[in-house]
Amino acid sequence: MQESLRVGVAVFNAGDYRAAHEAWEEPWLGLDSGTADERLLHGLIQYAAAVHHARGRNWSGAQGLAASAAEYLSDLDDDYRDMNVGDVRGRLRRLAADPEFAERRRPLPLRHEGAELTPRVLSFAEVASAAALLAEEYDAFDESVVDDAVRYARAELDGDSDSTLASDRSRGFPGMLFEFAADRERRAVVYDRLRAHVERRRSRERDVSGLFD
Repeated sequence: MQESLRVGVAVFNAGDYRAAHEAWEEPWLGLDSGTADERLLHGLIQYAAAVHHARGRNWSGAQGLAASAAEYLSDLDDDYRDMNVGDVRGRLRRLAADPEFAERRRPLPLRHEGAELTPRVLSFAEVASAAALLAEEYDAFDESVVDDAVRYARAELDGDSDSTLASDRSRGFPGMLFEFAADRERRAVVYDRLRAHVERRRSRERDVSGLFD
């Protein structure tokens, strides 16, 4: 659950609210109803949905989801799972009372272990999961391109998929995947560059395939 929680938090903070919901949904479905972890993920999923509807000016949808999400988080400690649950709960109640408040204030960022997580500070394994979620979420991106980019990136990292080194975020396929996940404004441009590199690598693989069969 920890990786899914972190990935969802980082993707949410990058502005990809529907993808954040996808990160949390799978572990949430496997939890018993009413447990603290289930209530946390259920509340976060509905928080993301409330923000999504508010940004689309669906005030009634945002209001209902905000009230429901606040209820799911109501019995949790303010810092449950090292997250800013108390702050989120307060924002949800404000949104439930005045959904148009969302036009005046940006969504409250999620914090984990005292930090406002973004894709740039994730491990490579986590950012690979984030990139896959984003490719699945948006029709503009080919999931197979991102899958191959992750495979090539892992080869460049020699299998060290937990790497958090800054140098790993600025070179080759790992660097492009971090950019793809983190930079929402330039994501389409980064994807075009990533796809070109993937196609070149695929071509090289085809050139040597079967030479010794």
